[in-house]
Amino acid sequence: MKVMLTALVPLLALSLPVHAAEVNVAVAANFTEAAKDVAKAFHEATGDDAVLSFGSTGKLYTQIANGAPFKVFLAADQERPEKAEADGLAVSGSRFTYATGKIVLYSTDASLAVADGAALKTPEAITKIAIANPKTAPYGTAAVEAMKALGVYDSLEAKLVQGDSIAQTFQFVESGNAAMGFVALSQVIGSSNGAQWVVPQTLYTPIRQDAVLLKTGETDDTAKAFVAFLKSDKAREIIARYGYGIDLGQ
Repeated sequence: MKVMLTALVPLLALSLPVHAAEVNVAVAANFTEAAKDVAKAFHEATGDDAVLSFGSTGKLYTQIANGAPFKVFLAADQERPEKAEADGLAVSGSRFTYATGKIVLYSTDASLAVADGAALKTPEAITKIAIANPKTAPYGTAAVEAMKALGVYDSLEAKLVQGDSIAQTFQFVESGNAAMGFVALSQVIGSSNGAQWVVPQTLYTPIRQDAVLLKTGETDDTAKAFVAFLKSDKAREIIARYGYGIDLGQ
């Protein structure tokens, strides 16, 4: 009997399911679709899973500061990852820019003259304009900067409706609750619906999006592997496909 049991052990070991390791990643809302593709490619390359949670950068940072179990933070700005390092929440020296975002003035109404911001200059014809909350979402900050640069902010301020994140802002426009809105290029790239104007980056501060390894992931091999994968040619190809700028110096 002893011989038989000994022989069975290798067979049982072979039949046991192999569990992939997981890493919890906090992801800025604008990067939702790109992050899903990066996570899929990461799984194909390593067999491990990135469990993604989406939200505005400001709210994600608050969750991290309050002990949320994220191990990697993909922000929509440089400010919060830098603060995470300064506050001892992130691994010093792990921060890097993984993408540079762009904003688009977007409407589902193809007849609206959004190019060059023309529609913004006739506020009497506009009911509501959607932007992300500039206090928590860098894409909202960029939208305000662009409107001020165009000289239309004061006349439009009363018509602004704020999304909790750039994802909710996009929904405001898609649902018709706002005539137009400033959304992320990654949300409309490849779509020919409605009217779109990619706002020149001379009108707002570049949206450099930094990633950082959090202290909770400092000794986690899967977290470190995900960060390394984010710098790979495969991940960068995916990120560029969604319209983000890539720093070729990295």
